[in-house]
Amino acid sequence: MIVMINGTAHEVPDGTTVAQAVRTLTTATAGVAVAVNDEVVTRGSWETTALSDSDRVEVLTAVQGG
Repeated sequence: MIVMINGTAHEVPDGTTVAQAVRTLTTATAGVAVAVNDEVVTRGSWETTALSDSDRVEVLTAVQGG
């Protein structure tokens, strides 16, 4: 299936979870937020939230600096 992750199409297997999608973009374990189809997905739900074909996923990482 095809999902949009941060505006780019990605082919992922059926049943791919939010957690798996995040790992394709970053190895960060903190400071990461995710929204699927404009709805925030809480960190505790990443492993159990499956993506569907054509979902729009936004992965945001906090950046520290001045």
